[in-house]
Amino acid sequence: MTMMTMTLDRSHAMQSTTTVATTNRPLRDWVAEMETLCKPERVHWVDGSDLEAAALTEEAVKRGILIGLNEEKLPGCYLHRSHPNDVARVEKLTFICTEDEKNAGPTNNWMPPAEAYKRLGEIFDGSMKGRTMYVIPYIMGPAASPFSKVGVEITDSIYVVLNMRIMTRAGNIALEHLGNSDDFVRGLHCTADLNPERRYICHFPQDKTIWSVGSGYGGNALLGKKCLALRLGSALGQREGWLAEHMLIVGIENPRGEIFYVAAAFPSACGKTNLAMLVPPDSMPGWKVWTVGDDIAWMRVGPDGRLWAINPEAGFFGVAPGTSEKSNPNAMRTISHDTIFTNVLQTEDNTVWWEGMGPAPARGTDWKGQPWTPESTEKGAQPNGRFTVAARQCPAISSKWEAPEGVPISAILFGGRRARVAPLVYETPDWQHGVYVGATMASETTAAAAGAVGVVRRDPMAMLPFCGYHMGDYFEHWLEMGKKLSNPPRIFHVNWFRTDEQGKCLWPGFGDNLRVLQWVIDRCHGEGKADETPIGFVPTLDALNTEGLGISDTQLRAALAVDRQQWHDEVEDQGTLFELIGERMPQALVEEREALRRRLS
Repeated sequence: MTMMTMTLDRSHAMQSTTTVATTNRPLRDWVAEMETLCKPERVHWVDGSDLEAAALTEEAVKRGILIGLNEEKLPGCYLHRSHPNDVARVEKLTFICTEDEKNAGPTNNWMPPAEAYKRLGEIFDGSMKGRTMYVIPYIMGPAASPFSKVGVEITDSIYVVLNMRIMTRAGNIALEHLGNSDDFVRGLHCTADLNPERRYICHFPQDKTIWSVGSGYGGNALLGKKCLALRLGSALGQREGWLAEHMLIVGIENPRGEIFYVAAAFPSACGKTNLAMLVPPDSMPGWKVWTVGDDIAWMRVGPDGRLWAINPEAGFFGVAPGTSEKSNPNAMRTISHDTIFTNVLQTEDNTVWWEGMGPAPARGTDWKGQPWTPESTEKGAQPNGRFTVAARQCPAISSKWEAPEGVPISAILFGGRRARVAPLVYETPDWQHGVYVGATMASETTAAAAGAVGVVRRDPMAMLPFCGYHMGDYFEHWLEMGKKLSNPPRIFHVNWFRTDEQGKCLWPGFGDNLRVLQWVIDRCHGEGKADETPIGFVPTLDALNTEGLGISDTQLRAALAVDRQQWHDEVEDQGTLFELIGERMPQALVEEREALRRRLS
């Protein structure tokens, strides 16, 4: 590190230690305690300024943490390569640390708080010697929203700082929001030696604390995202009476200019980001889709008895492989400037490429920094390669995405990748049955996933890796939330991936999924024709807008079919989940399953 950088660093530390920070005794005392533990060479308080961003970026480039890309083709963009052993979330090393193991539940890893603090504390002790400790105050949610939460992340990673500046409202804005309150989530992160044997991500719901060590990867290191917004957020939501969900939020505008907001939960590889940034097909003139959020929704009961949602994030941390002009043109426009790319291929003209983006370059440098050609046995981009970009850059960003009160949710979608059993779309008859559908949602493994193809994996509400407490209690909380809603959202299940006997998708997907959303919105307002089936209400053949689609009635009928035998097998297969949750599975969901079994018979 040069003397110039050190001087600049100290100057920023002085500038960033504002009056608010120095008078907030709980914050100041906690930072001092962590400084004593980690023993850094210097401490830098992140202020969130443009000057700071430029200085940190310059330092990251000098240290080889970031690689500057082609300024003409990708202005303001940088490439980062993480350690090859540190490329994804590590669910087996992620723990919920509650005093009573039962409160963590059977779907989470558990560690006693005292043991976790001791085990990680020994790794943190002296872990930042010779390094800079960055203190990042940040807000999850719009700055003016009463529903937002303040967190403070301490880290030794300049990469984390630059990503958190994009993904959250970071710096002095958060200190001003916090004032002298001690109500903030305490997050301590250190890359340490990146040893997988000394890698832990621990959550302490009772202390509003997160400790993460041994990883520099996004989901493990950007503590505002999955750690605060979902794992701690879900536990706080149960305690305070709201929902923290792994859901996109999107606004659907019809040709009359009316906008209806939809939240949707899908497991990975089911088109979540693509739906959040959907571009209407040319055959649906006058329709528009507005992005509010692509990953997380915090939802509360409004004074009007409706469910209102905010997107707590300020950016997108999206999977790059598979993103293309065909699958997600809005995402491609969003990441065309001022973006951090992680673990993707660097081309000869100093741009980026990944599998699924388009024609491969003749040669390049892969995500590990090795020479690459299309004939290489290794992929050019790591399958979990990412882009980090500010949400405001999305061409379809909603004018309401930072509304302090959030947006009213008309419908909730649950979905998965099912080749046979689930129809294209169906509506549940009521909130309780909708919770049952969300609780039992599943997806099938693909050739891209490890292990066998077509294996059904249950992922309740797409929250299995992210629920910060017992999943049975989580289901009960959903049921209780429904009782508080005088005007609840309608709940639907969608499946864009149903196939024929030859394995060909029956529905074109992508932008044409708006046709399904049109029917969803119609149903929310007492319109949209449907047939009643044992599983719920399925569109009639003439209820979906197929103008310009070129799909036959036979193909559409197959996409919407409900096979009783397949569904009987599905209900039986859900038994494993019910047994896993055990005595904390709400009786209401047990009854919903039995009622569906009777209807199918």
